[in-house]
Amino acid sequence: MTTGATIRLVSRDGFELDAYRVPAQGPRKGGVIVIQEIFGLSDHVKEMAERFGAAGYEAIAPSMYDRAAPGFIVQAQDVAAGMARGRDLAIGNGPDNAMNDVGGAFDVLAPSGRVYVTGYCYGGSMSWLAAARIDGLAAASCYYGGNIPQMIGMKPKCPTICHFGAKDAHIPLVGAVDKIEAAHPDIPVYIYDAGHGFSRRNSADYDAAADAMAFERTLALFDRA
Repeated sequence: MTTGATIRLVSRDGFELDAYRVPAQGPRKGGVIVIQEIFGLSDHVKEMAERFGAAGYEAIAPSMYDRAAPGFIVQAQDVAAGMARGRDLAIGNGPDNAMNDVGGAFDVLAPSGRVYVTGYCYGGSMSWLAAARIDGLAAASCYYGGNIPQMIGMKPKCPTICHFGAKDAHIPLVGAVDKIEAAHPDIPVYIYDAGHGFSRRNSADYDAAADAMAFERTLALFDRA
């Protein structure tokens, strides 16, 4: 059963965008910003927001491409066909637009308690960037963020963990993931026996065991922070 709904979110630069908001079930533990893959507000992103809601966290997932392509969505079964367009939109959006939108979600959640951030692929990289640039975040959990090695000089301001697949064809363990471990030995980097996108249900990349373990570690981080 889904409990979320689409809302209008005001970015920190004044732009209005769609977002998917899920209320916390039971006692509210905090708020979570859920940052999409390059594929927009897909069923995968909404499902992850629902999972956080069920775990007691109010979740907001901003539609990160609304400036250039409002309503752009690629579902799990179509990711190969939507890859090039999604990548172009991610590059075109740039880091400042992304952080303004994430900041807008933070500003909605923060008055009610602590705010955490997580994201997948593009969202994993943006979670790292948010942890370094947005003041006040309580913790960050970054899933297979391929651009994190290019942002290695940025230091997260909050407790942060990273998740990668050992079989990821896009993010090599040697030459990418090891850079993160070497530059930030205080940040746990978890490696799973899985490929890229292992938390994206209904896709060829999905790995139930890796997904469950990464989500458990994410909740544990948020609960501790």
